[in-house]
Amino acid sequence: MAVPDLSAWPCEDIWQAIEPGLPGFTVEVLREIDSTNAELMRRARAGQTEPVLLVAEHQHAGRGRLGRQWIDQRVATGRTGSLMFSLGLALAPADWSGLSLAVGLSLAHSLHADIRLKWPNDLWWRDRKLAGVLVETLNWGGHPGGPQRYVVIGVGINIVCPSADGLHTAPAGLTDLLPDITASQALHYVAAPLVAAVQQFERRGFAPLQRAFNARDALAQVSVTLSDGTQGMARGVDTDGALLVATSSGLHRITSAEVSVRALHPPMAPHA
Repeated sequence: MAVPDLSAWPCEDIWQAIEPGLPGFTVEVLREIDSTNAELMRRARAGQTEPVLLVAEHQHAGRGRLGRQWIDQRVATGRTGSLMFSLGLALAPADWSGLSLAVGLSLAHSLHADIRLKWPNDLWWRDRKLAGVLVETLNWGGHPGGPQRYVVIGVGINIVCPSADGLHTAPAGLTDLLPDITASQALHYVAAPLVAAVQQFERRGFAPLQRAFNARDALAQVSVTLSDGTQGMARGVDTDGALLVATSSGLHRITSAEVSVRALHPPMAPHA
C-alpha cells in the first residue's frame, strides 16, 4: 500500500491543538482504506480505544447513514476531491440524543456561514448535499456519569463537487463556497473545534445548541415526507434534537425516520 505524504496534512498542528485537552490523542493518515469508520470500529472491538483522528486520502467502501455508499471523489488534477475522516474517542454523556446534530453544527460553524443543516446528519449548501456525518458506537463499560461507549464519528465532505449521476440529492462541493480550499485545509479548520464540540456535548448535551441548529436548519418551514408516508411541515428541532413536524394530526417528534423533502424553499442566509 502506498504511503501518504504526511507533509500535505496538518497532523502536528492538529495534535498540538487537541492533545492537551484529550490526553493520548493521535492523528493518523492512510493512503487508502475501505472505510475509516469501519477501521476504528474494528480497532475498538479489538480493545484499541485510544482517542484518534483517522484520515483517509481514498476510501473504497465509505458508508453513509442507512447503509448508503459515500462516493470517494478522485480528481483528475491530482487534488483530493473529498475529505474523509473519523474521530474515535470514549464518551459518557448523560443523554446521547442530538450528537450527530452537534457534530454537523460544529462542522458548519468551522467552514462557512452559508452552510445549512439537514436533519439529522447532512450539511447542505442551498438545496445540495455538501457533507454527511455517520455516528457509530460500541459499548465499553461503566462510568460514574453514565454508560460509557467508544464513539466513532465519521465525516465525509465534498471538496470538489462530484457528478450528480446516480445520486438522490444533487451534490455540492466546498470549493463552490471557498474556491481555493483543499482537503487538508478543511481538516485544519474543523478538527480541533469538532473535538471541543463533542466534549462540550458530553458535559451539557444538545439543549444549549438547539437555537444555533435551528438558525441553520435547511428544513425549516419545508414540506417533508417521512419514511412511513406521513406528510407535514418541518418546524425545527427540540431540545433533544428531535425533528418537529406539524401534520394534520398535530405536532410530531421524529427521532429516527428518514425525511424526504417535497419542495425546498429558496435558501436564506442563517443567523449568526
